[in-house]
Amino acid sequence: MRQFQFLTAASLITLAAIAAPAAAQTVPSADEASEEDDNAIIVTARRQNERLQDVPASVSVLTADALEKTGALNASDFSQLTPGVTIVTGTAEAGDTQINIRGINGARDAESSVALVVDGILKTNTAQLNQNQGSLRQVEILKGPQGALYGRNAAAGAIVLQTVKPGDFVEGAARASYANENTFEGTAYISSPLGENIGIVASGYYRTTDGFFRNGFLNADVVDDQEVWTVDGRIVADLGPATELDVKARYSQLRGASINFNSSFHIPAFGATNPAFFEDVNEHPFVYNGNIRPTNEQDSFDISAKIEHEFDSVTLTAWALYSDVDQLLTADGTSADFARFIGAADPAAQGVVDSCFASTANLTGFPVAQPGFIGQIPVPFIFAPANGSTFGAYSPTTCDGTQLQIREQSDISAEIRLASNGGDALSWQIGAYFLNIDRETGVSIGGDTGAGVSRELFNAPGSSNPTSLLLNDEFDTTVYAVFGNAEYAWDDLTIGLALRYDVEDRSSESLVPAGALDPFTGGPINPGLAFGAFSPVSETFKQLQPKLSISYQPSPDLNLYANWGIGFKSGGFNNQGSSAIIDANFVQFIGADVTINDVYDKEVSSAFEAGVKGQLLNGRLTFDLAGYYTEIDDMQFFEFFVGSFGLLRVVSNIDEVEVYGLEFNSSVEIIEGWKFFGSVNVTESEIKANSSRPSTVGNESPYTADYTINLGTEIDTPMSDTVDLIVRADYRITGPTWFHSFQDQTSPTLFSGLLPGSALALPAFVGDADYSVAQREAFGVLNLRAGVEIGDFTATVFAENALNREYLNEVIPAIEFGGSFISPGARRLVGVEVGYSF
Repeated sequence: MRQFQFLTAASLITLAAIAAPAAAQTVPSADEASEEDDNAIIVTARRQNERLQDVPASVSVLTADALEKTGALNASDFSQLTPGVTIVTGTAEAGDTQINIRGINGARDAESSVALVVDGILKTNTAQLNQNQGSLRQVEILKGPQGALYGRNAAAGAIVLQTVKPGDFVEGAARASYANENTFEGTAYISSPLGENIGIVASGYYRTTDGFFRNGFLNADVVDDQEVWTVDGRIVADLGPATELDVKARYSQLRGASINFNSSFHIPAFGATNPAFFEDVNEHPFVYNGNIRPTNEQDSFDISAKIEHEFDSVTLTAWALYSDVDQLLTADGTSADFARFIGAADPAAQGVVDSCFASTANLTGFPVAQPGFIGQIPVPFIFAPANGSTFGAYSPTTCDGTQLQIREQSDISAEIRLASNGGDALSWQIGAYFLNIDRETGVSIGGDTGAGVSRELFNAPGSSNPTSLLLNDEFDTTVYAVFGNAEYAWDDLTIGLALRYDVEDRSSESLVPAGALDPFTGGPINPGLAFGAFSPVSETFKQLQPKLSISYQPSPDLNLYANWGIGFKSGGFNNQGSSAIIDANFVQFIGADVTINDVYDKEVSSAFEAGVKGQLLNGRLTFDLAGYYTEIDDMQFFEFFVGSFGLLRVVSNIDEVEVYGLEFNSSVEIIEGWKFFGSVNVTESEIKANSSRPSTVGNESPYTADYTINLGTEIDTPMSDTVDLIVRADYRITGPTWFHSFQDQTSPTLFSGLLPGSALALPAFVGDADYSVAQREAFGVLNLRAGVEIGDFTATVFAENALNREYLNEVIPAIEFGGSFISPGARRLVGVEVGYSF
């Protein structure tokens, strides 16, 4: 069925091309346009070729030259070089990427807030955001809502990529590097004509590393090791003097580790007996000793066809895309301190309980991560303080169980667009868009018998990996959109208006086996079923997204601009039963001030930006100053809950968030071949209303750094007639960051509910948590590259994170758990790189 839909869309594109007349007027390419101004950077961010200087919005650009000199290959690299943009990726699994642009963040398990556009085609799967997309020629990062141009995936901005396009001559390049931790990376491409009117580009990418961290219990590099390879192919054919067909295909495979986290506790009263129970996340010493080797598999395939036909005054563009991304991870469990698999702590018990006792007995004296302790019996300390055990998530015992997570998504999308060819005072575009997504997600918690993790979501009682909790849902989404924009120029003044209307039909159905029970608790395998049967659900989300822009250019080198736009992210569904599970385990049990719904609302943002950009000294000095103000209604936010039921991932809504800030960029070439550049972004944010967690009103927008600062210099100068010296230094400072709406506050935890009835009989407040220690502190990362270019050869030495700054990648507070799950950032990577181009 999916292949039929793709072929149908591709056939419509082909028919549109065949029906088009042969006469045409060629639109200048980026290269041709740049010939008119040697210093101009030509961008396509607004789906037309124009000077960066003329765009009435903040756009950060990495040209082919900058990409080569920085070694940037993916969204992680681009974000590091762009003010006001931060990224979290690969902490749990490869496709788990959240990009924050000016206070708007992509919520894990929801749709992305950032559109990814590759060679004019919108990719809709968030798992592809940080993938290598082929041999890059230019990267453009647009900030602020771009929904009027790109739809619901562009609430915070867009990343627009251009890759190598075949030309009239054979060309190619290869680059390979080796660094510490057995890190090897290679990339290559070749472009060649296949005939007079057809050409091909083939490219490949490979990377392998042992990673920076080691599992002490397994005595192996299985914490952040990874191997990934990608192949891309592109064929471009002229079907006539006015028609171009562009067909692309890519396949990517990743194998490596998952869940690169430690648990960190924030309970002050417990800290009186062991300081590790009340820990500043920035001071945490990372220790890995899980008894299960974590794995992560990601397989991606996509194929697209785009056709452009130029009439006398307009251009018809149509494309279709089929994409399939399958992800699976296995890892140690997280429920050790809640006695999920220990039952009544009877040493004579069989199965998993017996395995749990045996594993902890064998580990007596093993140095588990603080505040862990292996005692005589494998029960949490609050139940047996004299001789019990305590250990956080991912312990060396079998007592914390196992976890399996899957995310499988296939989608097909198509767009058709008619645009004026330019050259007149009035330019315009009009079009329609279609998207269908099939997605299945599953989270399975199982008992650890020592036999490893099954790749099946449901395993019957008595099996080698019996399932204790299962969340498994199927989602279907169909999107229809129409859009258009027009821009009119009066001498120095240009005004533009864009409109887009999206309709999203969404449905969800639980796939949890009816009647299946948890063999350890006797309750339903999905705890939500205890409150009633599940039934299919559906919702429709609609949104009009306008964008208004105005630009005044008293000279070609100065642009005063302003824009306003609406951003949109569709609502959706959490795993069925989520609301009931949270209510029973947290609201009713400990009086937690939290509300989670099975259906989360759409996110709508209204953003205003005003700025000035210009250049002096014949383009040797450039500057861009912008201020922005954004209101976000029903901001989507990821929450993570851990309890006796296992773990639960949900999306909630923060009713209203206000964000405003200032950004400045500048670059100057002081002498030929030596330039300095710098930028600063300062963002202020405030939660104005939050019915999900009312106590968080007044806090900052989560995942939003208070500021970012980029400083750097680049030297590209000849040392002789045949040798050029190239030196590049980039220093990025990322300001303090909260990763949750709940910030400098205290909260009751599950321990608050367990203590009064335990053997200790302590007051509930003893188990309360203080999250003032859960903010990531500011950090700076210095990247250095130095090398020589000898004809077609290059040789470079590089140091990423040259000062070996230890910083946190992400902090995920589980508020009612009493702590956070924290992931470390990359450590120093020093190596050599060689390249050849022809």
